[in-house]
Amino acid sequence: MIACLSAALVLTPSALTQNPKIITAAQANGVYSSYDNEIRILALGENKLKVQFDGVYHTISKSVNTGSASGEATIEGNVAVFELREWGPCKITMVFLSRNRLKVWQEGDSPDCGFGHNVRADGTLSKDSPRKTEV
Repeated sequence: MIACLSAALVLTPSALTQNPKIITAAQANGVYSSYDNEIRILALGENKLKVQFDGVYHTISKSVNTGSASGEATIEGNVAVFELREWGPCKITMVFLSRNRLKVWQEGDSPDCGFGHNVRADGTLSKDSPRKTEV
């Protein structure tokens, strides 16, 4: 019974997008971060967002691998999709949550997204800066 309860609490893109909310530009715009990963978002209008991702993976040898991507994402309700096709099949899904949080899923391995080894966009990021940001 406990296993069923814990499985029900797992957040997935489909679970979060069943009842999408409309997100305003003011709610979307800003800098979101978690540890060393950062996503900058600027609403462009017409269901488009400008997105800049910068990520870091710390290795055991105390060096870092980095990755970055920028471009346009489409947004519908509270779900934005950012597709990167330059290196391989890479899709980053971002769901705007309450309390200025952004839940992010990456489909595709680090090289498929053009990122360094083990750099990933996955995670829950918090908005650092609610003001309009340049991306």
